[in-house]
Amino acid sequence: MTDEILLESRRELRERAFQALMALEYDGDIIEACRFAYLHDKDIAEDKEVDLPAFLMNLVTGVYQSKDQLDQQIGQHLKAGWTVERLTLVEKNILRLGIYEITEFDTPQIVAVNEAVELAKAFSDEISSRFVNGVLSQFVTEE
Repeated sequence: MTDEILLESRRELRERAFQALMALEYDGDIIEACRFAYLHDKDIAEDKEVDLPAFLMNLVTGVYQSKDQLDQQIGQHLKAGWTVERLTLVEKNILRLGIYEITEFDTPQIVAVNEAVELAKAFSDEISSRFVNGVLSQFVTEE
């Protein structure tokens, strides 16, 4: 932000990245999706210039551009009979975020897995959070 600094934790930025990715499932622009997710509950004028956090932009851009590769990686860690297409958009985007952060950021693997599980708890249910934990834990073990 030009004259006011908004500080968020990485956890909050991951949540906003997830929200932006969900919006992008229905079309749109990466920057606008990130801007909306970042500012939607803040008391800031719509026309005010805001510098979006690099962590948020890097997560959303990276996941969005790597969706096909990430979906292949997810598919390799699903049980027999399951396909990526069978997953909900919430689960797919949380798994994509988790795998992308594990492979492309310096975030400790256990932290990335835990953060993805917390996203699943917040935006889905306990069954989904256990599913996300299982897939990402298997991914980490095999890496």
